[in-house]
Amino acid sequence: MTAQGVTTDFKRIGNPERAGQMQRFFKTAPGEYAEGDLFLGISVPDIRAYEKAHRPWTVKTLALLLERPYHEVRHLALIGMTELYRRTRSEEVREELLASYLSHTAMINNWDLVDVSAPGIVGKYVHAHPIEGNPLLDRLADSSSLWEQRIAMVANWRLIRYGEYEATIRIAERLLHHPHDLIHKAVGWMLREMGKKQESLLFAFLDKHAATMPRTALRYALEKLPSDLRSYYLSVQMKKIIRPRQI
Repeated sequence: MTAQGVTTDFKRIGNPERAGQMQRFFKTAPGEYAEGDLFLGISVPDIRAYEKAHRPWTVKTLALLLERPYHEVRHLALIGMTELYRRTRSEEVREELLASYLSHTAMINNWDLVDVSAPGIVGKYVHAHPIEGNPLLDRLADSSSLWEQRIAMVANWRLIRYGEYEATIRIAERLLHHPHDLIHKAVGWMLREMGKKQESLLFAFLDKHAATMPRTALRYALEKLPSDLRSYYLSVQMKKIIRPRQI
């Protein structure tokens, strides 16, 4: 299957009404974070079914798909890259996939595209190559790109599954006071996932940062804790917010 063939198929099976709904949901209007992105109106299950039915994919074809203007075509490319990275036994192919992924981060330009791919590509790479991988996470976190910063945070989901938490804490602290809500959500989400595995590490992070971290990040991090602990950490932050008004 060629990149042009995929694009033609997706244009044919797309749903214009659904496309309009998706463009609003994924914030594509002028001034929004995904300004100008184009949707065809295809569901994720249908994208996954198409990707599976048309295997095997080459790295070259997936890279070409990732350059297409349509969101769902790029979504397919990222699912294909993640699956190929998982299934291949060739380190050379994995290196090609990682290089292609990192050279196309401008096209991985929404939270769903990051979340479907960062753990299975960047996260797996960091796990297998920690000496090279951890500086990569730091570089992505320090990028001026919102999407590279989210990649740096969400890639840790794979590391958490492997029982590796140092990078999660390091990148969360690095991005903790980021101005964008999408990063607050990613930070809180990864802290919550870490807490499911190592509650003591989550408590240590919250004891250090709960009073000053963004409210959204805190709420996401607390989501799986008992209600009394959620109330406690939220009250710590509320006191921090309210105190200046009482002076």
